[in-house]
Amino acid sequence: MLAESEINRVLVVTAHPDDVDFGAAGTVALFVDRGVQVTYLLVTDGDAGGNERALDNSGMAQLRRSEQLAAAKAVGVTDVRFLGYSDGRVTPTLELRRDIARVIRQVKPDLVITHHPDRNYKFIAPSHPDHRAVGGAALDAVYPDARNPYAFPELLKEEGLEAWTVREVWLTGGPTPDHWVDITATMERKLAALQSHVSQVSHVEGFTDFVRSRFAAWAEQAGFGPDHYAEGFQVVPTA
Repeated sequence: MLAESEINRVLVVTAHPDDVDFGAAGTVALFVDRGVQVTYLLVTDGDAGGNERALDNSGMAQLRRSEQLAAAKAVGVTDVRFLGYSDGRVTPTLELRRDIARVIRQVKPDLVITHHPDRNYKFIAPSHPDHRAVGGAALDAVYPDARNPYAFPELLKEEGLEAWTVREVWLTGGPTPDHWVDITATMERKLAALQSHVSQVSHVEGFTDFVRSRFAAWAEQAGFGPDHYAEGFQVVPTA
């Protein structure tokens, strides 16, 4: 597993606005505090999200983009990119793999954080089809696409993007996390990021209490003890 000193650039690849904030915003805030460069890559604009039809899909996409920018600001991330795929219709295509590989070669991350590509039967919420598709495509973009100079030759010939090897991937939302990050110091910023997604969470009664209890339970599972909060990941070495 990479040492903290070996992580200088991080790329977070998610399906929708708010995914990173549920899964990893506390960890991201810790990275930012250490001077790590963090980039968010969102595959969709979340145009099919929300619980009311006050806006059409285009209006919802615009709203959710602005909410994600506000959430990113809450944890100190300024580089936020959107691919514009349709929410609810993502599949792990070659096109998506190329689009993620392009950003990997642009950003040159040491670490990629993305969704677990398998269904979690212990807790179904992280297993949205878009999440699983993005996780699978991101892993394929990490290995072999981004590091293979012969993959997607147009990225080199037309855009000058050399091959890049990501050294490690952390998966969120899976059933078997094996790496826990104590986010007690950044929990309030995680909550601020989540509450930026007004269209998604404002109607949920007791939302902050739910979030606190869930991440406190993970801290207990991680062995951090009471009055702590934690986020969990499955670490995938790529060497």
